[in-house]
Amino acid sequence: MTRLAVELANTGTLDQHGELVAAFFEEHEVTPPPGGDYGELPDLVRMALAQSVDGAAPEAVHRLLREYPPEMHLSDHDGSGWHVHFSRNGTPAKRWVGQLLAAKLALVAAGDPAVTLGRCAAAGCGNYFVDQSRNRTRRFCSNACASRTTVAAHRARAAKNS
Repeated sequence: MTRLAVELANTGTLDQHGELVAAFFEEHEVTPPPGGDYGELPDLVRMALAQSVDGAAPEAVHRLLREYPPEMHLSDHDGSGWHVHFSRNGTPAKRWVGQLLAAKLALVAAGDPAVTLGRCAAAGCGNYFVDQSRNRTRRFCSNACASRTTVAAHRARAAKNS
């Protein structure tokens, strides 16, 4: 779920995962919004991630919880046994995603030790990412941003030494 929050914040939609998100929606009887329009939800999730990464008060998470209150219940829809859901199957997509992300980001704000969020350190990027590295010290959202930053630093050092 945290990766979905990052995806929505970075791109404004959940289309990049293509088949994975489509299967997820289908499994939960959710029809994706027309044109991938999630309204103000991406901006709100982006604010929540920024506040989390910056160590600020989780005002955006409070707003998510007010506007998309999770509906906790147990489900065994996939035959894997009982597990917690935060939205009912078949709920309209924007509300369904909002409820799931409100619940997950509230858990992150409360200190979920399994999740470390970060903001890309590459100049001009600012994308968010879930840090799953062994020592939780990842600095970039992608190898492309890391490489671009490394090359820029190398060129700056070379120019300085010339």
